[in-house]
Amino acid sequence: MADEQQYDYDVLVIGAGPGGYVAAIRAAQFGLRVACAEARETLGGTCLNVGCIPSKALLHASELYEEASAGHMTKFGIDFTGVTLNLDQMHAEKAKAVKELTGGIEYLFKKNKVTWLKGRATFTDAHTVTVADQSVTAKNIVIATGSSVTPLPGVEVDQKIVVDSTGALALPKVPGHMVVIGGGVIGLELGSVWRRLGSKVTVVEYADNILPGFDEEVRRETAKLFKKQGMELKTATKVIGVATEGDAATVTVEPAAGGTAEMIAADAVLVSIGRRPNVDGLGLDTIGLGLNARGQIDTDHRFATTVPGVWAIGDCIPGLMLAHKAEDEGVAVAENIAGQTGIVNHDVIPSVVYTMPEIAGVGLTEEAAKEKGEIKVGKFPFAANSRAKTNRDTDGFVKIIADAKSDRVLGVWIVSSLAGTLIAEAAIAMEFGATSEDIAYTCHAHPTHAEAMKEAAMAVQGKPIHV
Repeated sequence: MADEQQYDYDVLVIGAGPGGYVAAIRAAQFGLRVACAEARETLGGTCLNVGCIPSKALLHASELYEEASAGHMTKFGIDFTGVTLNLDQMHAEKAKAVKELTGGIEYLFKKNKVTWLKGRATFTDAHTVTVADQSVTAKNIVIATGSSVTPLPGVEVDQKIVVDSTGALALPKVPGHMVVIGGGVIGLELGSVWRRLGSKVTVVEYADNILPGFDEEVRRETAKLFKKQGMELKTATKVIGVATEGDAATVTVEPAAGGTAEMIAADAVLVSIGRRPNVDGLGLDTIGLGLNARGQIDTDHRFATTVPGVWAIGDCIPGLMLAHKAEDEGVAVAENIAGQTGIVNHDVIPSVVYTMPEIAGVGLTEEAAKEKGEIKVGKFPFAANSRAKTNRDTDGFVKIIADAKSDRVLGVWIVSSLAGTLIAEAAIAMEFGATSEDIAYTCHAHPTHAEAMKEAAMAVQGKPIHV
């Protein structure tokens, strides 16, 4: 114990996002002396402050507004007149949710005796960092610095007309025309918010379709749905430049393969081409910790880096840049530091796009599964699901991909208003090594959207009941 007392803390976590704050709390639960360095005024990182949480608040609010204003409830005998948008109130309610959740983490830090060191941490050696001119030592240091928006070369984000995801969450008025650069998760979510609130939205994506990396069938189906909703999708298109003048912008695009350039006039431009690890200013050179070709910190399965006593989790290491992946890694790294066995199964990490309908997937796409061997695929449309039909909410499907020989579930993809919630069943089934038959013979409550999962599993054997 004498050795450990020479350090100020047993564990110092750099960053208080979903990975960092969870790692700090978990380590403290083991009775370790823990500190967490965070430069923001509030805890919770990108996710709680300017990411997952405020975007969901706006997504939900904009869905309610569109339901009321576009007459979607008339068929149920609910008529609205004079529906108006109070955008300031919508932003206020979003801010309230953020404040409640970030304050909640501060309470949890106090409850678990985690010390919050306010400021940026920089390594001076493998067991020492400086935070706001203070030198702090720790036996173990966990890098959980997350990621930030990838800039588009030559395009300046002013957070007024040309915005990134942070600016797009705080626009003071509804733009007449918003151009979204990047047809990935963030671009589609935030584009859908402003479309529902009244903007014309054009999405420009370099790849041949939206949602690169997702299952092909899901990409095709969702592109159709978004177009039907009035979103314009310009795929296989690249942005040459963005010029602003006064309150407007001009976005110059051309076909990705080359060709005639086209100018698009916009009132707002959202740059959402991805995120990159936050590693600048950490002083990694000082401790001899290098980065991989993608600018990430490599770790082993225990989340240990090549420098003894230094660990890393979340968006700054390889893998999906998702809050829940970072959280699981935060728990695992704390357990490993405490001498337990902390493991994350990176093959079973769900992804959700919170558009309407939602899009969710876990495991392999059909394309990736085919490359690994023979597969069977079962699909079931929500158009044949009784609850979805009753709710007049029939967009989408459930698709289950199973190994042709063992019947083990390799991947599940869902397009549905409830996809984000429904994917949890698929994740738990896969974590337990379920076969499609296991899901098919599990009784699902009727009438629920979840029955589509059971029927898709039955369809893997070619025997669904309701189609």
